[in-house]
Amino acid sequence: MSEIKRLVLDVLKPHAPSMIELSKRLGKADGVLGVNCTLDEVDQETESIKITIVGQSINYDAVEKVIRACGAVIHSVDSVSSGKTLVDTVETPQDR
Repeated sequence: MSEIKRLVLDVLKPHAPSMIELSKRLGKADGVLGVNCTLDEVDQETESIKITIVGQSINYDAVEKVIRACGAVIHSVDSVSSGKTLVDTVETPQDR
């Protein structure tokens, strides 16, 4: 079975807990080696954030459990990388 190496998630969360706290909690999830949270949009009660997670064998269910425990919801899985190594997206002329 191919292991998940990178996840990019679009997440909607309440203001509390903070992005810092959510990032720390995600960093402790099974298989996670690093987390990057980027604020996309803020409104009166919520924040939309982009979460990028890297690891050798990311446990998606554990990640989702942490996010839900923080009162947040995954809007979409925007990117998934799996296999023996990470593969970066390459821009082609058609992408311009």
